[in-house]
Amino acid sequence: MNNIAQMFNENIDIQQFSKGYFNYLFKLLNDIDVSAIAAFAMEMENARKKHNTVFFIGNGGSAATASHMANDFGMDILKKGGGNLPFRALALTDNASVMLAIANDDGYDRLFVNQLRIHYRPGDKLVAISASGNSPNVVAAAEWVRQQGGTVVSLVGFDGGKLKDISDVVIHVKSEKNEYGPVEDIHMIMDHLLANWLQCQVQKEQRGVSEL
Repeated sequence: MNNIAQMFNENIDIQQFSKGYFNYLFKLLNDIDVSAIAAFAMEMENARKKHNTVFFIGNGGSAATASHMANDFGMDILKKGGGNLPFRALALTDNASVMLAIANDDGYDRLFVNQLRIHYRPGDKLVAISASGNSPNVVAAAEWVRQQGGTVVSLVGFDGGKLKDISDVVIHVKSEKNEYGPVEDIHMIMDHLLANWLQCQVQKEQRGVSEL
């Protein structure tokens, strides 16, 4: 029995269950290595300053997170942070025709690799999102980027899976296996935490420019 099922059995109503869920998220958040968050932010800043592209990938709920992160790191920071040096953020989960063509012609495992073969340039970063860390198409993309000498940043859960071992930077939500909800919740918190931090960094940079 995982933590979610246990909370349901121990709590008689939705209010108590809610408090238990919140407390569990708090515990998982406290277990995250904040130095990994700092390393993630540094990789994103390096990409921005060198005009590199950051690619975001994931399946299912993690695909939604990838799209959300690309929006927040790209358009949202540009809108709120200003400046002439935005983040080049692209989610490889957002073009249905391309994804379906690849899945139909070459197989679902090639979904992201084939897109990277077109768009990837030296210095670009890959943000790979997978609760299990074992999604074949995500792992294949991470391995391909590493083969090009590129950097892979991952958001994982459970035991981290294969992705944890082949990534340069790992934000690991150390949950029990198959607890997708809490892991995906915290991955979204990481999105908003990092996007807000990076936005403030851009704003600070712009203030420095205006004071010159």
